[in-house]
Amino acid sequence: MSPLLKSKLTLVTAVYWILLSYMVAALLWWFIALDKQNKMISNIRLSELKHDDPNYYRDALAIENSANRKTIQFISEGTTFLVLILVGAVFVFRATRKQIKLSQQQQNFMMAVTHELKTPIAVAQLNLETLQKRQLNEDKRQMLIGNTLQEANRLNTLCNNILFASQLDAGAYTTTKQEVNFSDLLEGCVDSFKKRFSTRMIEEKISESIYLIGEPLLLQMLVNNLMDNANKYAIKGSPITISLKQEENQIEFSVADQGEGIAEDEKKKIFQKFYRVGEENTRKTKGTGLGLYLCKKIVEGHAGKIFVSNNQPQGSIFTVKFKTAS
Repeated sequence: MSPLLKSKLTLVTAVYWILLSYMVAALLWWFIALDKQNKMISNIRLSELKHDDPNYYRDALAIENSANRKTIQFISEGTTFLVLILVGAVFVFRATRKQIKLSQQQQNFMMAVTHELKTPIAVAQLNLETLQKRQLNEDKRQMLIGNTLQEANRLNTLCNNILFASQLDAGAYTTTKQEVNFSDLLEGCVDSFKKRFSTRMIEEKISESIYLIGEPLLLQMLVNNLMDNANKYAIKGSPITISLKQEENQIEFSVADQGEGIAEDEKKKIFQKFYRVGEENTRKTKGTGLGLYLCKKIVEGHAGKIFVSNNQPQGSIFTVKFKTAS
């Protein structure tokens, strides 16, 4: 958490407790004042009664009962107002803290997006300028062209993630689901991944002819985001395992890496929008905090479930479960 965010949260907390203490103190003061006034009125009415009046005890008891009812009324109304104040204060406090954190995450997202955009653009520009100004042999030309296409694909993925996230937030995205051969789609994504990251070892355990009802573009985005996430955090030289199998009416797709793993308290947070593991100032991995958020939204849109578990001996396994097409 940045020092600026910590200072904002400290200020919000201080203001919250000051205002809450003031409101509770004011409510208590009004209760004491009203109860005191009630007792004074009761005493005045009692003093006006004549002791030799046959109805003295009856009238005195009625005055005391009225005073007690007033006290109970003040207590019940004060308690109701106190509960409403506390509930409202907690709601406002949590909403304010959430808004401050969201604002910080959005700022981090903008910084990450700027970096993610500038890097592939700079690489592509340098490659094209090299091709334009120098006479290179065919092998070097193909290498530069391949690198440029890789960076263009990276830009395309980033733009698709941002566009889809904005459409989800606006409720403007409509799906057109159909029967999809998930096995073929997954193998195509793996082949494309191998071309982009030729040095990364991929272990495939993909069963054939597994079908589900879904939207191919979104399922492709899901697979690519999970594989990119695994590649981002996997230790250099370690394999990534892609698995797909079907058991009765359930399809299970998983991506396993041998990275540093994810702490237990982080596992529920990683699917939140803009959330990224670790401290912003010390984080070394690239990303925008949208990939896993979109994965969860896509899976939920296909009536599935996604969760993360620990890999052995180290790393993480992201598992997605769908229902079969039949």
